[in-house]
Amino acid sequence: MSRVSTLPAEIDAAPMGDGLASAGAPVDATPVPSGVAAQPMGLRQAITHDVVHGVPEAVSSLMRTIIVALFVLTFVTQPMVIPSESMEHTLLVGDFLLMNRSELAPAGIWRRILPYGSVQRGEIVTFHSPLNAKEYLVKRVIGLPGDRLRIDGNQVWINGQPLDEPYATFEPVAGNPYLDRFPAKVYSDPGVEPGWWKQMQQLTQNGELVIPQGDYFMMGDNRNHSRDSRYWGFVTRNQIIARPLVIYFSLSRPSRTDMQQASDDKLGHESDLSAHFKGFARWKRILHVVH
Repeated sequence: MSRVSTLPAEIDAAPMGDGLASAGAPVDATPVPSGVAAQPMGLRQAITHDVVHGVPEAVSSLMRTIIVALFVLTFVTQPMVIPSESMEHTLLVGDFLLMNRSELAPAGIWRRILPYGSVQRGEIVTFHSPLNAKEYLVKRVIGLPGDRLRIDGNQVWINGQPLDEPYATFEPVAGNPYLDRFPAKVYSDPGVEPGWWKQMQQLTQNGELVIPQGDYFMMGDNRNHSRDSRYWGFVTRNQIIARPLVIYFSLSRPSRTDMQQASDDKLGHESDLSAHFKGFARWKRILHVVH
């Protein structure tokens, strides 16, 4: 009868390792002493381990956050604050805006990647000032390339048709012949840029201003208190950079014009703390979508 030989007991106690061994390699049959536990890591060793492994990971995470934030602020959104009354009551002094830069950025390599769109009549846009490229202005698009524009009193005419403007406001002011009949034939307002005046005369045909290709005519909603294209001329497509998206905060700031403000824009005069808290900001305007 054939006999089945049994392996020594020491082999059963040998560590398995990763389960791979080369053929013919000797098997370490040394028994593992019982009752032996892993030595706990000391406080100093633990701190050193966390520093060595944690700092690079934290720096890497911080760099990723910074890169994403810079990308968003450069190509997607940008915060701004309204400093003047030219867009009342659509935008008030003290409104903090989040700008959408993902649609109106100038032409370039990013236009092939991000979903940029075209400029539409009646929308509010942010652009570089034609007088100072470092300054940003917020106005409404009134005239598009190729349009024939004229203004008769408070009425804007585009290509012979009256433009419906429910957003426009007109505070009573002294008469201004330059604004009442635009484009004007007489240089009567010293606030008009001389270079723009000469260009305007060259582009006026039959009492209408012909807007060149690639240029846009901008106006503020507060028509009698807005320095806009009537004073300094056209805005090129490459100067337009963003659309106001939402008012994310609004500080209560008095208007230098004497326009009647909405009820939620009035500053509180009570002495109690809650009244001062309510008057600190225009709470009803927060998260208001701009249009």
